[in-house]
Amino acid sequence: MTPAQIGHVRRSFALVAPIAPQAAALFYDNLFTADPNLRRLFQGNMAQQGDRLMNMIAAAVELLEEPDALLPALRKLGTRHVNYGVRDEHYATVGAALLKTLKRGLGEAYTDDVHAAWVALYGVVSKTMMDAARNAPAAQAA
Repeated sequence: MTPAQIGHVRRSFALVAPIAPQAAALFYDNLFTADPNLRRLFQGNMAQQGDRLMNMIAAAVELLEEPDALLPALRKLGTRHVNYGVRDEHYATVGAALLKTLKRGLGEAYTDDVHAAWVALYGVVSKTMMDAARNAPAAQAA
């Protein structure tokens, strides 16, 4: 990601962070509307799941300029998601739900540059996680 893209992601996430519970709820609503079958992958309290989602995004945003810290964390996350039943095709649906959530949550602050920056970030996140899932030893993924 470019420094400009990192700036766009950080500034826009700073606008979302104060409404994290609502943003997470909107994200999951968008996700399950796009693919109702994904609901079965989520067990337990969705408010807690939303907290984990927003904390993960916040951590990724914080580490954007530290790939040596970010990428191993994403690989670990990708490997764990195998256990939850996540498949490669789910990542596109998640990405679309994320962008839709940001667009609605940010309103006029969701510019073309902000959109492009989040697309770039999610591209790194999803590719890293999918590669890790595909390359995880069977014993680690099981």
